[in-house]
Amino acid sequence: MTMTSFPEGFVWGVATSSYQIEGAWNEDGKGESIWDRFTHTPGHIKDNSTGDVACDHYHRWQEDVDIMKALGAQAYRFSICWPRILPSGRGKVNQAGLDFYSRLVDGLLDSGITPFITLYHWDMPQALQDEGGWPSRAIVDAFVEYADVTSKALGDRVKHWMTLNEPQVSAVMGYQIGRHAPGHADLDEALAASHHLVL
Repeated sequence: MTMTSFPEGFVWGVATSSYQIEGAWNEDGKGESIWDRFTHTPGHIKDNSTGDVACDHYHRWQEDVDIMKALGAQAYRFSICWPRILPSGRGKVNQAGLDFYSRLVDGLLDSGITPFITLYHWDMPQALQDEGGWPSRAIVDAFVEYADVTSKALGDRVKHWMTLNEPQVSAVMGYQIGRHAPGHADLDEALAASHHLVL
């Protein structure tokens, strides 16, 4: 056997996405996401599972941070739930949502774990999808507003930011093939979504 070595400074971490772990899908002012709508619509998920509770990270985040620390994780890559911050996608900020992520960031830092934030891991506010979603040019300005609100609230402590998780999956699986939220099957929508995601 040969041993693979990692470069000095390599960071070992763990990663999640908000919809997959948070739960609390309709608590503390959070708006509906496209995955909430998608999973609550019969026929989309084979066993009718939803992320309504998931791993209950929203309520059990401290336990989860303790587990990460016990594992020796140096970093935690997590995503922000856009409708938890801006329930309608833009406009009125949900302070309870920002407070949740602020507590999480502080808890990570207190445990010696570096936070890495992804702004979009597929859970767009349903209100924005109702206006056209990623195929609509207006989504770009809404995303800028969301990024601005979130980075201003957490940027004093979070130094590592990513914009989008797998944009091709959002465009193709969500708008061309329809197997992910929002469940559309339209090539023109997928191409427009691809453009706006890259933009």
